[in-house]
Amino acid sequence: QVQLAESGGGLVQAGGSLRLSCAASGRTFLGYKMGWFRQPPGPARKFVAAIRWDGDTTYYADSVKGRFTISRDNATNTLYLQMNGLKPEDTAVYYCATDSRNANFITSRQAYNGWGQGTQVTVSS
Repeated sequence: QVQLAESGGGLVQAGGSLRLSCAASGRTFLGYKMGWFRQPPGPARKFVAAIRWDGDTTYYADSVKGRFTISRDNATNTLYLQMNGLKPEDTAVYYCATDSRNANFITSRQAYNGWGQGTQVTVSS
């Protein structure tokens, strides 16, 4: 079983940047797919970005394209999310997720079987 721990969240002004990290432990293989999801107060957890196991293919929600970059380091079992040009609507708890079974349905939260505890990102206007 893999354990995921997010870090790097915080309070930032609009237009600023943050880099989220997700450290995986308990398993050497990081997962066939890894993703970031976010959940503002109330609404359901939504897809933000994902990356396949080989690191060559990435996916982004339309709302973050051109501003966020997902990457993974299989040597250190770490997933990253570089967030630039942050907006108040990016405020949410950000979760990293992994799936040990396959790389299918990579933008669907139901297709992941491992989740971190989340890290709060707050963007002030």
